[in-house]
Amino acid sequence: MYLSSSRSQDTATGIGRTGPRTGAAITGNVIALGLVSLVTDISSEMVTAVMPVYLVAGLGLSILQFGFLDGLYSGVTVFLRLAGGHIADRFAARKTVAATGYGLSAVSKLGFPAVGASVPGIGTLLAVDRAGKGLRTAPRDALISLSSTPEAQGRAFGVHRALDTVGAFTGPLIAFMILSAVATAYDAVFVVSFCVGMVGLLMMVLFVRDRPTPAGESARTAASWRAGARLLRDAPFRRLCLCAALLGVATVSDAFVYLVLQRKLDIAAHWFPLLPLGTTGTYLLLAIPAGRAADRWGRRRMFLAGHAALGGVYVLLAGPFDGLALLVPTLMLHGVFYAMTDGVLMAAAGAGLPPALRTSGLAVLQTGQAAGRFVSSVAFGAAWTRWGPERAVVWSGVALAVAVAVSLVVMGGARLRGR
Repeated sequence: MYLSSSRSQDTATGIGRTGPRTGAAITGNVIALGLVSLVTDISSEMVTAVMPVYLVAGLGLSILQFGFLDGLYSGVTVFLRLAGGHIADRFAARKTVAATGYGLSAVSKLGFPAVGASVPGIGTLLAVDRAGKGLRTAPRDALISLSSTPEAQGRAFGVHRALDTVGAFTGPLIAFMILSAVATAYDAVFVVSFCVGMVGLLMMVLFVRDRPTPAGESARTAASWRAGARLLRDAPFRRLCLCAALLGVATVSDAFVYLVLQRKLDIAAHWFPLLPLGTTGTYLLLAIPAGRAADRWGRRRMFLAGHAALGGVYVLLAGPFDGLALLVPTLMLHGVFYAMTDGVLMAAAGAGLPPALRTSGLAVLQTGQAAGRFVSSVAFGAAWTRWGPERAVVWSGVALAVAVAVSLVVMGGARLRGR
């Protein structure tokens, strides 16, 4: 079911092909989705950039409490991704489900000023925000995949992620400017974020077109919970899901990477929103080249190689480095990691999934990864509390090395090398 022919298998994995059409055109729908993500990421990254310092320095939460909330930020999407993917496929309503998710995330920003320092209130709002992300991500990525040829999956996701990252780059800058003007008035950041998020939702409604499932394919592969679960019977897709979840457990969240940097370099709170710019700037430059390279040399291979850059981040954070020698390489390698893994993972799976179940399949893949990252955040927060940030990073590095080694075996090291 997962791969209908040897030709489609080569396309989906990037292995064994001899001449991919990397010059295939990027469709207008992909561009529209990229622009929606650009605006939405301005909104979301304004909040994401200030949230760690807002919770830890502004509200006085402990690292353990922050670890739980950060894990919740990822983990709450676990089952909603599956539900959203199923609904989107079952009713061929990918655009509607995605738009609902965008709306939930935007509205949640208005609640932060109201709940103040209430940890349950903050947790609830983070859950609503991530519920929105959980609902929208798989349908959006399915629309990108269905709007692109099999040979250009990596390039299409690269273009989308590049536009998305422009927003991720702009959001922290706006947050920094607001905090520079009004000191620690975080409420202003939340209100502006809401307004920008609503613009993104309007763009989604007006400019993005849904992609209906072909009638013959719909009849052959009717969307259902059972049909979605059957996708895991296919060995290549099952292995990819397993490895994504395992590597997710070993991936320290962005917020913790920036908090470790802040502690080691004694960065003032009002400068904190600028830290993500190093990551997103590098990601922006490399997203499209990484997507093209993945189409040519193998998407799964690129996905695993990207975790070597994450390993470099861990070495720098745990080592005796300081000043710019720590700051610049860490943020650059963090951006390289995302460029080589984020859209590439979706491209590795997308082309081989049946169109009628594409959203469900991507949701299954993303759910495993989100569950792994929930475990990572809670475990890292506990390890930091017990042993300190450097030793927590060391343990994460050990976990990453084991996860990469297991993934090489699971996905077939010989096939990856032979590409």
